[in-house]
Order: sequence, then structure tokens, then C-alpha cells
Amino acid sequence: MVTIKEISKISGYSQSTISRLFKNDPSLSITQETKENIINTALSLGYDRAKIHAPLYKIGILFWLPKGQAMEDIYFTQIRDALLEYGKKLNMEMTILTEHDEIKNLSKNFSGFIAIGEITKEDLQLLYDQSMKGVVLEINPLPYLFDTVKPDTDFCIKNSIDILINNGIKKIGFLGGKFHNPQTNLYELDSREVTFRSYMKKLNLLKENYIFSEGKFTVEQGYNLACKMSDTLEENLPEACVIASDTLAVGALQGFHEKKIILPQDMKIISINDYEISKFVSPPLTTYHIDTQEMAKTAIDLLSDQLIYQRKINKTVLLGSTLVIRKSFIPSD
Repeated sequence: MVTIKEISKISGYSQSTISRLFKNDPSLSITQETKENIINTALSLGYDRAKIHAPLYKIGILFWLPKGQAMEDIYFTQIRDALLEYGKKLNMEMTILTEHDEIKNLSKNFSGFIAIGEITKEDLQLLYDQSMKGVVLEINPLPYLFDTVKPDTDFCIKNSIDILINNGIKKIGFLGGKFHNPQTNLYELDSREVTFRSYMKKLNLLKENYIFSEGKFTVEQGYNLACKMSDTLEENLPEACVIASDTLAVGALQGFHEKKIILPQDMKIISINDYEISKFVSPPLTTYHIDTQEMAKTAIDLLSDQLIYQRKINKTVLLGSTLVIRKSFIPSD
């Protein structure tokens, strides 16, 4: 069992200072650097984290979301709340930062950061120049500078296609949106569409006229895409549609309903995200569940690892997902 005496010997700080810090003595006056040196030494030696009652680290959560995508924000809000919850369990002081200018001197007040939403190469370079440790969720413009955690949506797309084919369905369409690049302020091809196109082409099943993908990931856009697909293809609809997110899918269900397309008899639907509303729409969505709790936990664990052990390589973690089967598509096996 690691003792305070051993920590004192390795860190160079007195046992009294270490003891007072671990007890979270409010009268103790030490710098943030000293505090982190002591805590990092203790944890690297295997000291019981539960015995340290002072906040281990101050972490800034960069919460920058595009405006006007209310349902899509639910996903990021769930991750944010999970970060706060898990950080509290690990005795970390988590602070939500929503203003862009707050990153200019982030190192003065925080040990590290976790970024959610739209962050640019310039933002990350500025943080790197401050010697910050950090983790970026979802899209990381500079993965060689900071760790990345994201769901494996490539798997979701490929697996959904495989399942449909195994159920005798080969006429497969796609509804999607465009990725907003904060770097250029332009909307670009989303990775889910890229994967759908490449995998369907590999299987020699790609039909360009079955792909309807444009605009933002909103309920309204999902409705518009479904109506456009119905009006364009008329009687030549695909047997099934892979939809890039539940946000689009919720709107698409209404669009198909208005066009007298009966789901799942006329068309099967598979989506991604498993928002809470997915089980209440008609028909309830078969969709891939992305575990936001696990995303938050993984991000904090990666950041803790960086802070304690000062590793020099960066990691990218892809999190798996599970297909939740509901009435929009029930596989036969």
C-alpha cells in the first residue's frame, strides 16, 4: 500500500503539505502546479484515488454547438451531463465553457480540456501552444495533437447494410445531411454518406438515385428529404433506407406518412443514435444505440491518463454500438 511518506520522498514535498492537500484543507496555500505534481505522483504510484478529497484536476469542457439543431443538441447535451456526472465521481472540478475567447488563457485556470462540438485547427493549435492536455469528442481536426473519442458510425452503416442484405433486401436508399466544417464554414460530405457510398459500391449495389443527402441534421430536413425521395422516385422507391441520424429519421417518418408510404411494409428504416423519442414515434425506430455515458467516461479516462503519466502518443478510441430493434425494421434472423 502506497503511503504519504513514499509520495513525499518521490515528489519532494513535505508529508504535512501532502496530507493537508488530500484532506482538502482550505487554509493550505499552494500553486495549481504544486497540487498537480503531488496528485500525479500519488496516482502514478498507485495511491487510492478515493483518499484524495481535494479536487484532483480542474477541467474545462468546451461546449460549442451549432445553432438551430435542437434535437441534435440532445446528443451533445447528454454527453456534457455525463461528463459532469463522471467527473464528480472522480473528484474532478468540471467547468462548462461556451464562449470561444475563454480558450486564450485556458492553461492559467485548467489542467486540461474536453471539447464537444465545433472546434477548429486554430483552436486546437492555440491550446497545444499552451501545453494543454485534452480530448476531442467526435470530429478532431488535429488528431496527432490531442486524443479523440467517437462512435464507430462506419460500423453502423456497414452493419445495417449487411443486415438488410441478409434479409433479402438489396434496393437500399440513404437519407443524410452535410457536415458543417467550422474551419471553412462550408457544408461538406458527411462521413456516414462516404461510408454508405463506398460500401454499397464495393457490393455492386450502389444506386445514385436512391441517395438523398443535403442540408443540416434537423427534423425539418428529414421531412423534406423523405418528401423529395417520394416525389422523385414515385413507384420506384428503395425497399429500405439507412438514415444517418434519428433527427432526420423523425422528420422522414412524417414525410413518408404524408406521401402514403406505409412503414415498414413499403419501406424498412434503420437509423443511428437511439434518442429517447425513437421509441415513441410511429413506427418506433430500429436504430443503433450510441452510449453517451461511455463516451464521457472514456474521454475522462483518456484525459486522466495523459495528466498522470504524461504520455507522448495520442489515442483515437472508436466506441461500438448496438442495434435496438423496433417496428421500423424487424430482421428475420
